[in-house]
Amino acid sequence: MDNLKKLLQNYSVLYPNENNVKKTLKFLEEGNCFSNTNFDGHFTASAWVVDHHKNKVLMTHHKKLNMWLQLGGHTDGEEDLLSAALREAKEESGIENFKIISDQIFDLDIHNIPKIDSHPPHTHYDVRFLFEANSKKEKVVVSEESNAVVWIDINKACEKNSELSIKRMVDKTMSKFKID
Repeated sequence: MDNLKKLLQNYSVLYPNENNVKKTLKFLEEGNCFSNTNFDGHFTASAWVVDHHKNKVLMTHHKKLNMWLQLGGHTDGEEDLLSAALREAKEESGIENFKIISDQIFDLDIHNIPKIDSHPPHTHYDVRFLFEANSKKEKVVVSEESNAVVWIDINKACEKNSELSIKRMVDKTMSKFKID
């Protein structure tokens, strides 16, 4: 938990205008935040995956939510969210070779999840990390959680999902890698 607290504090310095950090730190202090059976909310870990040219992102069409998203999911009790994000990226894409661009948090989002199956509505505190994979060499495999997993031109990612969090990650990617 201390490692995540430090990562969140580092993130707040890098992105002082984002307001999710204080809420996330408070939630972290409340405990029992890594279990997906905590329906007050729980942490999830995601991978924003760019290709080796930095002009495409790997997105999944999530079966249950019926929307395009970054790879990621529940931490399954794991407190090392970078490891959880890497595990989820591998499980959801079939890709084994990811480069971790940074071990710092790339993006942070808090969003509500509707009732799905027997799970009541709840909140995800999604911690996102930046990874890279070679879109030409790595074969993508669609997991049973997805309808599709595809490389999408970074300039078209918001056409697949226009939510603010996707736009924010696209903007951060374009700024970081100086993409027009």
